Amino acid sequence: MTAKFISICVSVGLVCAGAAADAASPSTAVPDFSSNGTSWAGFVAPRTPSAAVARTFNDFSQPASGPGPVTEDPAHPYVNNELARETNQQPTYRVANLNNPNLKPWVVEALRQQNELALAGRRGETREARCWETGVPAYHLNPGAMYFIQTPKEVVLYLAGRTRHIYLNVPHSSNPKPSWYGESVGHYEGGTLVIDTISITPKVAVDYYNTPHTDKLHVVERYRLADDGRTLEVTFTVDDEGAFTMPWSASQRYQKAAQTPMEEVVCAEGEAFAPIQDPQQALFPIPRAAASDF
Repeated sequence: MTAKFISICVSVGLVCAGAAADAASPSTAVPDFSSNGTSWAGFVAPRTPSAAVARTFNDFSQPASGPGPVTEDPAHPYVNNELARETNQQPTYRVANLNNPNLKPWVVEALRQQNELALAGRRGETREARCWETGVPAYHLNPGAMYFIQTPKEVVLYLAGRTRHIYLNVPHSSNPKPSWYGESVGHYEGGTLVIDTISITPKVAVDYYNTPHTDKLHVVERYRLADDGRTLEVTFTVDDEGAFTMPWSASQRYQKAAQTPMEEVVCAEGEAFAPIQDPQQALFPIPRAAASDF
């Protein structure tokens, strides 16, 4: 484990899993997701992606069977920056497919209104792009590097400046206060980390299509290593009887990246965005005061 990574863990009052494993019993089955400072990179697009790969970049993977997440409207294929660069197309905002039978009527109406804004080139930026908190499960749509800090009582997930705390082997609070990432408790089932999250504020959406939810949202994630530890697979189930007719599931895969220390992420929240039609003005400006404070 690098000295830099150890110093980061100590600064937040935790011990990284790689260090804790030295004192642990060899018979323990708890997986080491930290790998001594290794980060996990999501959405690693190939240099020349196919249209199918590029369009699903930054989207959840569909389940093998059963209800899945909201997808793009076939009449308005999503063109992200990666696909736009490779094919010389104009990037677009996401437009949701409203024919998903799992959506309650009020959710369909909310998405219809969002689609109208997106097609007009307005208000289509994601919460992550606005430097806002993303919630769960949209947390897994962030393209940044994810780190794990594991202790016997807590797991901390750090992804592009966004931190989640998962408390192990404890029940949920009797009346948790709604928050950006809700209240998460977890446990290990062999080589799988299971995270149960409730009390996620309805101020966040469940995806990048801005699909809304109620305060009854319940998300269960399962993390496991695959490909001899080179891949991190996350599958999750989303249950909200107020927004969906039945629970739906999806997944995300991360690839092992370099052993690097966590870096501070500086991101300025703001409402001012340049029109997407003008790529020369596509940077999100940092808010500035109209007058000096002194």
